[in-house]
Amino acid sequence: MENIQLDPWVTDILRCPVSGATLERGEGPTGEPELQSTAEDNKLAYPIREGIPVLLVEEAREM
Repeated sequence: MENIQLDPWVTDILRCPVSGATLERGEGPTGEPELQSTAEDNKLAYPIREGIPVLLVEEAREM
């Protein structure tokens, strides 16, 4: 997994744009960094590109 540094306050304030659930750092299927929704249903994962979380539904993958 790429060592992406996000300040803790960033993940504290970001929410899934679909469910409103909190997001936690994770790793995609091929090791890419992402933020993963903690929602119970319809979990989505959002990519982190060049250190920037991309919170677009079109860019999310279903978990």
